[in-house]
Amino acid sequence: MTTLTLALAGALLCAPAVAAQQQPVPGQVDGPLTENPQYNKPQSKQSNEPKAPANSAPPRSDESSSEQTRVDLSPPKGDALAHPDGGHVADQALGLPHEWNPLRAMKDVEVGDYYYGRASYKAAINRYREALEYKPHDAVATFKLARALEKSKTFDEAIHCYEEYLAILKDGPNAGEARKALERLKKP
Repeated sequence: MTTLTLALAGALLCAPAVAAQQQPVPGQVDGPLTENPQYNKPQSKQSNEPKAPANSAPPRSDESSSEQTRVDLSPPKGDALAHPDGGHVADQALGLPHEWNPLRAMKDVEVGDYYYGRASYKAAINRYREALEYKPHDAVATFKLARALEKSKTFDEAIHCYEEYLAILKDGPNAGEARKALERLKKP
């Protein structure tokens, strides 16, 4: 009980000091002081900054500044009709279509590269395949999948992936390497 009494007494003694700190002092700037002299100046009544019109409505609560910078990742209108074989891979387990998500595919390729660099080819293959689920016919993921399949000695599938890469980008940055790999793998 004495501890509670001491705590209450301390709170009562400190209350006037806290209240005095919260009262603004005339001529003092409200807010943090910085080295920027423009920030520390008190606001004058005649400011050069543009003001919102008096009849403008306040921002709605459902508006967000991130809405202005959001990138639309959806495929263009009519894309499914123009490209019936592209971007509509079905989820094997649920029978639901995957969303087209190039950022997710790029991240899967990045993680696949990590596993490939550590000679964990099975994990790299899984990530490259997942990237192709979110962005079918992606040249980079297809080529890297072919390389990982070749390293894991799955030669038939590697040949198929190298050929698919050349079908996507016949003169792409890895086309020469893909052609050499096909020559090497198709030798008896």
